[in-house]
Amino acid sequence: MKKVLFLFAVMTASITMAQDLPTNPEPGKCYVRCTTPDVYVNETMTLTVKPAYKVLKTVPATFKTVTEQVEVKAAGKKLTVIPEKWGTETVSYVSKEGGNTLRITPAKFGTGSETIETKPAYAQWELGASAPDCASGNPDDCRYWCYKGYPAEFTTIETTTLASDASVSKTAIGSKNASYTKRVLLEPARVVEEIIPAEYKTITKTVLDKDAYTTEETVPAVTKTVTKEVLKEKGGLTTWKEVECSLVEYQALPISWNLGSATLTSAAKNIIDTRLMPVLDQNPGVKVELASHTDVRGSAANNKDLSERRAKAVADYLISKGVNSSLLVANGYGETKTKNRCKEGVSCTEREHAVNRRTEFRLINN
Repeated sequence: MKKVLFLFAVMTASITMAQDLPTNPEPGKCYVRCTTPDVYVNETMTLTVKPAYKVLKTVPATFKTVTEQVEVKAAGKKLTVIPEKWGTETVSYVSKEGGNTLRITPAKFGTGSETIETKPAYAQWELGASAPDCASGNPDDCRYWCYKGYPAEFTTIETTTLASDASVSKTAIGSKNASYTKRVLLEPARVVEEIIPAEYKTITKTVLDKDAYTTEETVPAVTKTVTKEVLKEKGGLTTWKEVECSLVEYQALPISWNLGSATLTSAAKNIIDTRLMPVLDQNPGVKVELASHTDVRGSAANNKDLSERRAKAVADYLISKGVNSSLLVANGYGETKTKNRCKEGVSCTEREHAVNRRTEFRLINN
């Protein structure tokens, strides 16, 4: 196998200076550099997007009508010799008692926002391009490592703020007064007395039964739960791992892509689950390249884009299955790496074109 990673024969002096080699390697065996991936956990936080507030309602005052007996002429006496003298008197009373009316001013709201970090900044080791003067025929040799940083990601949540709460104001309702006149004895008879009984009158008046009041109802706050990704454990380079030499060569992932589509079917997902996931489970921490190719039909630019989207679709599905994204390299090669004679301008059968429409994977160094 011309691409087997037999380390003593393949690794060059520049790579030896950049990283350690495996200890006690055995001739004819293959090794790849393993990376302990960054471990992230999801944390949830609850934001108040609208605060709790109260709603006030008024209940108007109630009144009732009552009747009352009042004296309109006092008892007196009649004198036979010297008659009595009478006068009049005006008596005032409250015909309607006062109360209050209430006016509600509703709560007012404003707008605000809160920015949270949904993904922290991180960095990872990435394999650079081959040195131009590399003496090895293997394109994976003579490369250097770069520790590349990626910025944090943020999101902004719009919130509602309470500018002023609901309030109530009172307006007084004045009472009403009325009066009646009664006749009173000014001077009684002084000789013969005759008792004159008092006279009464029934009057009606409106009195306050229950004054106006407010009822209060609390509207609960509205909250939103946001999930953010937090780095729990930082990964890094660890050690070399012995792998099957066949896995450092491109292995077929026989996905039947629909024409012009980069969407994984249920059958394609089953192929990934049964052929690729066991390899990743048996080689934890090893980086894998996902390579997708097209035939030469169509423009080179469209074929390049289609192959990249197909490779990314496989990577996204692996990430959804729990594979760390830092261990996946998705490459689309378009029509640049055909495996047979079917180049531009060459007439080929559909079977020959199908050989070049392929998706492959291989284990690579971290």
